[in-house]
Parts: sequence; structure tokens; C-alpha cells
Amino acid sequence: MEPKPITLRDIWMARKRISPIVEKTPLIYSPKLSEFAETSVHLKLENLNVSGSFKIRGAANKILSLTPEEQKIGVTTFSTGNFGMAVAHIAKTLGIRAVICISNRVPEVKVNALKESGAEIDIYGGSQDDAERRSYQLQQEHGLTVVHPFDDQHIIAGQGTIGLELLEDIPEIDTVIGGLSGGGLHSGIGSALKLTDPSIKVLGVSTAQGPTMYESIRAGKPVIVQEQDTLADSLLGGIGLDNRYTFNMVQQFVDEIILLNEDEFAKGMAFMLENHRMVIEGAAASGIGAILNRKADLGEHVAVVVSGCSVDLATILEIAGNY
Repeated sequence: MEPKPITLRDIWMARKRISPIVEKTPLIYSPKLSEFAETSVHLKLENLNVSGSFKIRGAANKILSLTPEEQKIGVTTFSTGNFGMAVAHIAKTLGIRAVICISNRVPEVKVNALKESGAEIDIYGGSQDDAERRSYQLQQEHGLTVVHPFDDQHIIAGQGTIGLELLEDIPEIDTVIGGLSGGGLHSGIGSALKLTDPSIKVLGVSTAQGPTMYESIRAGKPVIVQEQDTLADSLLGGIGLDNRYTFNMVQQFVDEIILLNEDEFAKGMAFMLENHRMVIEGAAASGIGAILNRKADLGEHVAVVVSGCSVDLATILEIAGNY
């Protein structure tokens, strides 16, 4: 059966569903970034969500849409860290079981945070794809519902609520930019913005250290890409060879995918620390890094999605010392 397209109604329904437990995040003007880019740049602070990233939106929408019977049995997911934290928080809030499957590539700071979240942690294999296989094994063995991190209609609609908030706060918005991995964020935001006005530009930023969606778009089909260590570890992971939603939606809604190297991510992180006194992870600094390195074609009213804040102290100290 062909997947049902995500509509604006789906995103508005997601907003109503999650609003009791997911707060609207701040949008702030960045004077320094605006001066550098010679245009108006605002920062959408998804790093201030209670779980530390934007992914709480999709997780909340999916889990709240489950039947009481499904919630009683529990959920499982696979994650590079941030989505696992989101699922763990929502599950704890609702009092249901959650098993988070992660690979041994997930940074220690995220592993420790997951262990403290109250969820059960299952470390399996050396990639996001390995963790995904484990999650589906648990579904077969224990009846847990798999909460897919990105390729799911409820997840995408939940992330799309960011787009609704951007339209509320900057009705004249013409460009949005943020980190692109599995495509849930850009599929949701792209739906909310481009179904409102197709002329709004949606830019994705990926790491050159394993840009699976970028290579998949180039190949015209989902492909497997070898993961490498990167500051933007949240942007790693496969999109699934049987991808149902996000591959096609990124093709439809994302105007350009920009690749950054490690130095460019670091500059974005350092900028946020120095100019806004905020610690953010590499993936969250992707839009800022693209602007600082003049890799993004911007309009007159730009929003950068600052997606999360999961980064260890040693990395922050190194970046602060070198940049």
C-alpha cells in the first residue's frame, strides 16, 4: 500500500496533540550572524526542549497516537542519542516502558544521559542500521511498538510543528536551514512551509563524514553509506533501503543539501558559545556553520534550526580553546 501523504491538517493535529506536554520554543534574532550574512537571521532554539532536542515533537506525537493497549505493552526505538532521549522522556511522562537501541558509536555523553533517563538501554552493533535491526527484533519478541526516528507519518507531522511556529513568529520567512540526516525534520518543516508557500526555500546541511541522504538523492534511491566519526554525530545513520516517506519528501521539499567539514561545524558551535552563550552540538550548529562559511544561498528572512545540545564538556572546551 502506498504511504499516505502528510498534509497540513496532519501537522495541525500534531500540534494540538502534543501541546499539553511540548512547549513552543523561542525564536531569537542573531545580530552578529545577521550582520555577517547581511540579511535578517533568527535562531529557532530547539536545544531548549526538555529532552534537549527537537525530536521530542515527533516522539510525543507518535506515542500519544498509540492505542491504550500499545502504550501498555511499551515502545522501542533506535537512535544516535537525541531521539532516544525524546522517546525516554515521553515514555516516562506517560508511565510506559521504553527500550532504546543504540550502536556502540553513540558518544558517551549521550549514552550516560540515556542511562539516566529511566529507559532500558540496549547497545547493539556498530551502526544505526544495527540498532534498527535490534529494535525490530524486540518488537517480534516482546510486542513492543517500534517508534521510527524519522520515517513515520506521525514523527514527520510532529517535527512539522516547528514550521507552524516559524510561520507564526516570522510570517515573511523565506529561508529555513538546519541539519539533515534521516529527513524527518526537513520533511515536516518542508511540508508545513511549502504547502503554505512553495517559494519558501528549505536548505539541508549534512556532514561530509557519511551523508546518507545526500548520497541517496544523488543516486536516485536510498543507499548505504559508511559512517565516520564526526562532531555532527546526530547527522549520521542510514535512511533505510525501504524508506517510505522521507526520501521522497526530501526530494520534493529540500531545495539544496550542503555538506560541511569538521572545521565548519566547529566554527558554528564556537559562534553560538561566544555570541549567544549557548552550548550546542555539532548537528545543531550546521546551519550557522553553513552561513559562516558562505555556503548557503539566503533570502531576506532566514531561520536557522538549532536542533539540540547533546555534546560532552571535553569537546566544548577543545572548541572554545581552538576557535
